[in-house]
Amino acid sequence: MWVTELEKIQLKAGGLKFFDITDAQDLGSLAAMRAKSTPVYPALSHHDQVTKVIKTLSTDGPRANLEKFSSFRTRFYRSDTGKESQEWLVSKIREVAAESASPSMQSIISIEEFQHSWGQHSIVARINGSSADDRIIILGAHQDSTNMVPYLPAPGADDDGSGTVTILEAYRALLASDFHPARPVEFHWYSGEEGGLLGSQAIARSYEIQELQVYAMSQYDMTAWVKKGTREEVGIIVDYVDDSLTNFNKQLVDAYLDIPYVDTKCGYACSDHAPWSKAGYPSIFTMESAFKNANSGNIHTARDRIDISDEFSFSHMLEFSKLAVAFAIELGGSEA
Repeated sequence: MWVTELEKIQLKAGGLKFFDITDAQDLGSLAAMRAKSTPVYPALSHHDQVTKVIKTLSTDGPRANLEKFSSFRTRFYRSDTGKESQEWLVSKIREVAAESASPSMQSIISIEEFQHSWGQHSIVARINGSSADDRIIILGAHQDSTNMVPYLPAPGADDDGSGTVTILEAYRALLASDFHPARPVEFHWYSGEEGGLLGSQAIARSYEIQELQVYAMSQYDMTAWVKKGTREEVGIIVDYVDDSLTNFNKQLVDAYLDIPYVDTKCGYACSDHAPWSKAGYPSIFTMESAFKNANSGNIHTARDRIDISDEFSFSHMLEFSKLAVAFAIELGGSEA
């Protein structure tokens, strides 16, 4: 159905879940033409390397970065401060690369802004692979925030500032470890997720048109909340995802994290992994808890802050940075 921007806001406030396909109506049209094959993921074989990198992860960087990132009045993708927050984020990603990457790493990394008409651009940081296998591994989070009434304060600390700094910390640690993958590994920070998965649709459509191969895509959307009275755990979404890659993700949790996982359902294609699935690429989604125990009372309001409750946990976020590191190394492979 065709709606105005105002009607779209009203539909979202009313609880309707949707893709805004205005600029990506042909997404997935080439999927049927792509060779159909069930992805095969390797047995875990980089334990020493993963463990070594995990030991270098810290909550210090994520805390400092999220304090700044959630200080913007809103990161709504059509707002001036949404654009300012994106400009800050890309400058921080570049700063991390400049400070953490060795000269040999500098030669195989790139950081690009994926341009969007609404002004807040998505960001793609890539570590080139060293082998002929050009199937891409993607780790994603969305950078924008929203209030149910756009332009009201939306600090978005958990949704999805937490995922944003979670994968940024994994990126920093991988660069600092001099990680030279066999396959290309990309980190994506999407714009416009709250507007209907806009940034991720645009990038997935671009990759589909270019006939790029994606080996695995993992989305990190909300990684900080541990509800009082519940077990600390990783929520692994099991609906609207690739089953084979989901099972691989569970193996990573068992092997490298200090907390268990729980199967949970979103009930709809609820984050930026969904456009990749629509384009025919294997994608998964991992979040802070079972869906019923997530931070639903504060997100999309002015209360989505790091200081709202001791249920907001940087040590919990660290477990997801561990998972991101393991995902990148075990699937990306290594020259070593």
